[in-house]
Amino acid sequence: MERDVRLLPKAHLHLHFTGSMRPSTLLELADKYGVHLPDALTEALTSGEPPKLRATDERGWFRFQRLYDAARSCLREPDDIRRLVREAAEEDVRDGSGWLEIQVDPTSYAPMLGGLIPALEIILDAVDSASRETGLGMRVLVAANRMKHPLDARTLARLAVRYADRGVVGFGLSNDERRGLARDFDRAFAIAREGGLLAAPHGGELTGPASVRDCLDDLHASRVGHGVRAAEDPRLLKRLADKGVTCEVCPASNVALGVYEKQEDVPLRTLYEAGVPMALGADDPLLFGSRLAAQYEIARRHHGFTDEELAELARQSVRGSAAPEGVRQKLLAGVDEWLAG
Repeated sequence: MERDVRLLPKAHLHLHFTGSMRPSTLLELADKYGVHLPDALTEALTSGEPPKLRATDERGWFRFQRLYDAARSCLREPDDIRRLVREAAEEDVRDGSGWLEIQVDPTSYAPMLGGLIPALEIILDAVDSASRETGLGMRVLVAANRMKHPLDARTLARLAVRYADRGVVGFGLSNDERRGLARDFDRAFAIAREGGLLAAPHGGELTGPASVRDCLDDLHASRVGHGVRAAEDPRLLKRLADKGVTCEVCPASNVALGVYEKQEDVPLRTLYEAGVPMALGADDPLLFGSRLAAQYEIARRHHGFTDEELAELARQSVRGSAAPEGVRQKLLAGVDEWLAG
């Protein structure tokens, strides 16, 4: 009999802040603030079917961003932030996560929350409270936006380092990887690394293997957000495997955004068999319609992963995390117990 993947202890390393929201919460907040959500988003939220997106062209990506921005505009008060974080933690616990690194660009929330520093402090306080309330180990990865100026990224990197003792564990780079060269952000990542933060930029999603190489060469990434397109370059796969760089693979999102036509096309097997460490992630459940455990179900149903292999994926997610040693050992022991049945 198959074991329940929701009971498999795991770490969640690729979850965006606004995208972690429950659909019901977004509908409530939109009503509260009188925000008119795009019809496609409202329809998706009420039907339970993710909106039809295809981000492989500029127009499709713009549409995805428009839906995301509409959702973000409903987060206006500290209580909204606290609710989002607590509910994200509850959903992760339900899916067997013992450690969550939630990714956020605080500049997006600064106008509503009194500035950049207050915004980050409200987020970190919310994470601290949610962690205590749910028992989920939870930290923050501050992400710069590659559509903005690299100087903005440096400001964010300095801020992230300043709050390293308050729950920030990493520094990322998100948004459309077809825009802005990775090397334009090398100084920001140097600041973050020198401050003890792990480097986890997005790459290898909307563009090919070159964007993954840029993450390694220019930003010295210890993890890559997505990274699936590395499967197109055997030498790059070997390099990722040899260096132990974890790819945060989000199968549901890859298909929802049109990176791959169907689940069977996502190269989970290729990465796994090449020895590339992976951490399955839900990316933006609000828009893609599935959370963490569902990604493990995809690996099982569409890629033939056995329970032993799913357990190894869970271990890889834990090893790729910034979790303290005690938390890692507890989660890894839990994986062994799950396998033992």
